[in-house]
Amino acid sequence: MRISDILKQKKTFSFEVFPPNPQNSSIRDIFSTIDALQQYHPDFISVTFKASGDYAQNTIDLAAYIQQHTQAEPLVHLTCGALDKKDIDHVAAILEKEHLENVLALRGDKPTDFDGAYLKHFKHASELMQYLCQNHNFCLGGACYPEGHLECESLYEDLNNLKIKQEMGASFFITQLFFDNNYYYRLVRVAHNMGITIPIIPGIMPLTSAAQFNKILNMAGASIPFELRVLFDHFRNDKKAMYEIGIAYSVNQILELLANDADGIHIYTMNNANVAGDIYRRIENVIENALR
Repeated sequence: MRISDILKQKKTFSFEVFPPNPQNSSIRDIFSTIDALQQYHPDFISVTFKASGDYAQNTIDLAAYIQQHTQAEPLVHLTCGALDKKDIDHVAAILEKEHLENVLALRGDKPTDFDGAYLKHFKHASELMQYLCQNHNFCLGGACYPEGHLECESLYEDLNNLKIKQEMGASFFITQLFFDNNYYYRLVRVAHNMGITIPIIPGIMPLTSAAQFNKILNMAGASIPFELRVLFDHFRNDKKAMYEIGIAYSVNQILELLANDADGIHIYTMNNANVAGDIYRRIENVIENALR
């Protein structure tokens, strides 16, 4: 089923997983994670795609497993920065053969270990969406940034690009992680004022360890609210406390988003079904009331 059709009926609850590095572990290791996530009744599970295009088959294999072994719809990430039209057509043909019809179309940032030509054929995700719409038949989603894309001078410039994605075929958006809900509310308000009408689903990243906290600070560009930073600074050497803080903060974020009529909830699980389960059990009744 197309995610756009689900969103016409209800708001969605969903997770993200990523394929393991085959040098470190087997793709089968993630099957058990997907099996565990299924018990929390997600509407869809997204599977990331390595920006270099390496291990694309692992993404497809995980998406196929979701389709065949769960009640959730798979959402396949497709990152175009390192790919040309021939590559895109090749991946698209495999998706079509596997009856995988939901695609999150992304540009992707250049990996640090990638030494080939980047952004040579598709410079923006909107160009990928346009190409897929003209040559294939997928339900397309796109990414958006509550605090604005790092490469844009302003939120309004970023939202103009978002509107182009809608015009090129996107039927829903999922946000990058954020920790201050006010950025999401502003994004939705301004987007609607600019004529963006499709659902904008907030993406939530639970931070449950000091290492994860430091990594996000260096990579994502998301603001860390003062109250969360104080907690992490005080308890960073206590693993159990850090875990509880991360779960509690994400739960509070989600509850507030649902109370303010967000278009759904998407949780970046980092392949940790225990984190997803601990969050779900604290919001189960609210999810049933707000989304179902």
